[in-house]
Amino acid sequence: MIREKERKVPSGYLMLVVLLAAQLAAFYGVFLNLRAISIPGIVVTVVISIMILILWAGFFMVHPNQARVLQLFGAYAGTAREPGLRWANPFYTKKAVSTRVRNFESGQLKVNDSRGSPIEIAAVVVWKVVDTAEAIFEVDDFEEFVNIQSESALRNLSTSYPYEPHEGEGVALRSHPTEIAHALRKEIQDRLEEAGVNVLEARISHLAYAPEIANAMLRRQQASAIIAARTQIVAGAVGMVRMALEQLKAEDVVELDEERKAAMVGNLLTVLCSEEAAQPVLNTGSLYS
Repeated sequence: MIREKERKVPSGYLMLVVLLAAQLAAFYGVFLNLRAISIPGIVVTVVISIMILILWAGFFMVHPNQARVLQLFGAYAGTAREPGLRWANPFYTKKAVSTRVRNFESGQLKVNDSRGSPIEIAAVVVWKVVDTAEAIFEVDDFEEFVNIQSESALRNLSTSYPYEPHEGEGVALRSHPTEIAHALRKEIQDRLEEAGVNVLEARISHLAYAPEIANAMLRRQQASAIIAARTQIVAGAVGMVRMALEQLKAEDVVELDEERKAAMVGNLLTVLCSEEAAQPVLNTGSLYS
């Protein structure tokens, strides 16, 4: 595996002054030899001028948050990271690699969760290149590699967790976004380690049931919500009835036998658990008996 090694290259400004002076001196030498009609002198100065022109090819620019991977006839020679005008061996190939932070948003993938339910999911991945040598030499196209491996990791993560939690279950895609984000980032980082890429953040940007089961799942969610609400209402009503009976007994307001307690409990539960307001009914049978 090829690892990055930073290469210190000289500033291009000093070399620019040197080459300009050498170029002017070479032109002046050619002029003097032409006046003296010295063939050997002309040949030497022309060769020197050609060599100076070749040296001009050694200039290159390094922008902020950018690196240049240097190669000499196919061999890795190092990476220049210092920004500004630089000069290196003119026979080096100088490939620019951006080290800026980048975003990648996957398309909406249709996958099955851990229960086999079809869902639609997408994610946003924030990444940057930290090892330019690995990014260039270990994979063919590191940008395409990031895209494909990120979607592959997202598919694998989706099959490992349910869409929503049920009784006795832990982490789910919808209810635990922080845990899922950490798991997704680790999954992607493991796949991109050999490409010299560091994953800064990975989060789910879209999550929904597939259209063919969305209506059925919506009805199930509504039913679960109604059951949960009813359970809480009944629990609260039972507590209120218990408290009423205890207060009546403690303050000795009225003596109730078991039959009347049962009737009172039934009436109170009916009033407290009903969705509509209770209508008072007067029992006048005892007035005319």
